[in-house]
Amino acid sequence: MSAKIMVVDDDADVREMVAAMLRRDQHEVIPVEDGANLKNCLGGSSPDVVLLDLKLPDADGLELLPLIKKSWPETEVVVLTGHATLEAAVEATKRGAYHFQQKPFDHKTLSVAVEKALEHKYLTEEASSLRRALSSISGGAAPVFQSPAMKAVVRTVERVAPSDVSILITGESGTGKEVVADLVHALSPRSKGPFVKINCAALPRELIESELFGSVKGAYTGAQADREGLFRQAEGGTLLLDELSEMPADTQSKLLRVLQEKEVRPVGGRSSYKMDCRVIASTNRAVEEALREGRLREDLYYRISAIAVHLPPLRERREDILPLAMAFLKRFAAQADRLINGFSSMASDRLHKFDWPGNVRQLQNEIQRAVLMCEGGSIEIHDLSPAIAAGEETTSNLTLMEAMERNTIVQMLRETQGNKLETARRLGIGRQTLYNKIKAYSIESLKDRG
Repeated sequence: MSAKIMVVDDDADVREMVAAMLRRDQHEVIPVEDGANLKNCLGGSSPDVVLLDLKLPDADGLELLPLIKKSWPETEVVVLTGHATLEAAVEATKRGAYHFQQKPFDHKTLSVAVEKALEHKYLTEEASSLRRALSSISGGAAPVFQSPAMKAVVRTVERVAPSDVSILITGESGTGKEVVADLVHALSPRSKGPFVKINCAALPRELIESELFGSVKGAYTGAQADREGLFRQAEGGTLLLDELSEMPADTQSKLLRVLQEKEVRPVGGRSSYKMDCRVIASTNRAVEEALREGRLREDLYYRISAIAVHLPPLRERREDILPLAMAFLKRFAAQADRLINGFSSMASDRLHKFDWPGNVRQLQNEIQRAVLMCEGGSIEIHDLSPAIAAGEETTSNLTLMEAMERNTIVQMLRETQGNKLETARRLGIGRQTLYNKIKAYSIESLKDRG
C-alpha cells in the first residue's frame, strides 16, 4: 500500500538511503533534517508514518514524540536509533511510538516495519470510523450490542463496507435496515460522495424507471425535458433501493442488466453512461416468500445479494433493548436539556419484556415520549406508555381505532380460514395493504393461505 512517510534524521546519508528504500516501495517521502524543521511541519497535513531518529542535534526524539501524536494523532511513529536500550524502547512506547527499530537495517526489515505500522493505522481508523458512525446514528454514545446476531451484523459491515460489493438487507419494518445502510456508506471509501435513497413502493409504476435511470425529452407523455436519474445523482456514492421487492418485475429486469453491465441507459435514450455507485437494497419481506410469489426476480436476488445482512426483530434479541434504550435516552435528554441518568429497575424490566412489534423505531419513539413525561432524574414506570407500564400484551399498545381495525382483520381472517386474498377482497383493500397491517398488528396466529 502506498503511503506518505516522513523521515526525520540529521544524517543526510541515512535520510537518502531510507528515502530510496521507501520510494522503491512506491511511498511518498518527506525528508526532515532536525527537530526544528519537524516542529514547523506539525501544523501541516499529516503523514501516515513518521520514522524518527531519537538522537537529533537540537532535540530529543522522546520529547518530540508527544508533540507528533498531539498534532497528528492518527500518524504512527517508528523510532530509529543506533543506541537501543530496553528503557528507551519502553519509554518511547509509553509516549506513543508504535515500533522501535534499531540501526542499521536493510530494505526488507524497514519495509516490514513500515507495512505493519500502516496496517495498524488503517485498522485503528476503521475502528474509529465505526465508533463515530454508530455514535452519530444513535445520537450519543454508540450502543454496545449484546446479542450475537447484532454483533455478527456489525462484524459483517466492518468487513464489507470498504468494498464495492452489492448488499441486500432484510428484516421487519423498524429493525434498522436504513441505519445499517447508513453505516455501510459511512464506513466506505465512498462516504464523501452522495447517499441517495429511493423507496420502491412509494413511486407509481410508470415513473420508477425514469426516476432510477433518467429519461430524455419526449420519452413519454409529459417528459418535457431531460431527467437526471438517481443512478446519475448517486455517482461516486451509494444508492439505496428500499423495499426492492415492491419494484415492478420488468423494472427489476432492467435493474439486473444495469448491475451486470455497469451501464445505465436513460428511458428513451440511445446511449448509456457508466454506473459509478454502490448499490444497497433492502426489503421487509421474507426473501423466500418474495421469490415464491414472484415479487422478487430470482436472478436479481442472486445478483444483488452477494452479501446478505438480516436484522432479526427486537423481540428476538432482547439483550439489545436496554443498551439501545440508554443510547436513545442520552440523545433525547440532551435535546430536551434534561438531566436523566437512566431507568428504574421496574421501568427497565417492562422495557425488556415488551415485544416491540414496531422494533427499534417503536422503542425510540417510546423513549422520546418517556423523556418528555419524566419529572425526576430517572425514567420511572409511570413515565412509560400505559400498555408497556402495565406489562400488557403487545397489541394493547394501539390506539382505539387501530385496535378496532385489528379486530376486524382478525375476524375476517377467521371467516375466510386465513385466506388473505379473500380477506383483502372482502375488506375492500389491496393485498399488500393487508400484509402491511398484519405485520404492523402482529397478527401471526392464523395459518397463511395466500
